[in-house]
Amino acid sequence: MSTDTAKSWNRYLPPALRSWRDAGIILPFAILFVTLSITSQPFLRKTNLLNILDQQSAILIIAAAGALILVSGAIDLSVGATYALAGCVSAQYAIKHSVLSAVIVGLALGLLVGIVNGIIVAIFKINSLIATLAMSFVIGGLGAKITKGNLIMLTEKPEYGKIAQSTWLGVSSSIWLMVGVIVVLGFLLTRTTTGRYMIASGGNAQAARLAGIRVSLIRIIAFGISGMAAALAGIIDASRVLSASAQLGGTLAFTVLAGIVVGGTSIAGGQGSVWRTVFGVLFIALIGNGFDLLGIDPLYHQIALGLILLVAVGLDAWGNNKRR
Repeated sequence: MSTDTAKSWNRYLPPALRSWRDAGIILPFAILFVTLSITSQPFLRKTNLLNILDQQSAILIIAAAGALILVSGAIDLSVGATYALAGCVSAQYAIKHSVLSAVIVGLALGLLVGIVNGIIVAIFKINSLIATLAMSFVIGGLGAKITKGNLIMLTEKPEYGKIAQSTWLGVSSSIWLMVGVIVVLGFLLTRTTTGRYMIASGGNAQAARLAGIRVSLIRIIAFGISGMAAALAGIIDASRVLSASAQLGGTLAFTVLAGIVVGGTSIAGGQGSVWRTVFGVLFIALIGNGFDLLGIDPLYHQIALGLILLVAVGLDAWGNNKRR
């Protein structure tokens, strides 16, 4: 039932938009990649490409989980605050305890925040955008209170840095962790009953309920995953620089959302994928990297990103109108 509901949507889309939904991000990504390869000699260097992946690892982890949220018919704007709080709590806990226990504490905190978000949205029926925006202020305030506005330093706990800084086959552990999360979440969305239920819940919540799907539980699960992903991202970035601050993550939620939408995931829910989200985030990252390598004014980067986001949202809205 849920699979049929998701697949039937494509019937209402014109061929050009249908193909854009399926793999549209690949073409602009490939064009941009080739263009940068030609115009900037340092771009194709292994060091530069690995640096892009390393710098984007936290964003990709959050975005992969954020795609599940949007697909299930909600939105999570609290990921930036959760990212900062979990990084601070984990770093502070690591000062007097083992690294493993600090990671577990940080992930547990993210899961708790996600479940609370899910309950507020799914059980109390508060709009997810407003609910998670309000929660971001609450979480940010807690982070400032816990840290007293200070930067948490881990220079005396260098083993904490191994979470993100250790290497295997010449690739940093932060990248390996990112790849692992993306594979798991991609499998969850496309190959499990829970993933199909997420698609059905976002496509038509009422129809999903009539089909016996517990939509509220599915959305709570999606928010729980999102909270844990944000926490893991915060831990990775704290490990990378051996410090944490509650002031970080202010615009992270919007950066993540931009990558998800540019990747072709529908804001209306019921349509999207993890792999397209990955290309959406990397597409934005390549634009920033290209502007830096070519010495272009960063202000044009903001303008370009805004225009790209407008086009992506416009195509999404057009597709939804055609479907209706």
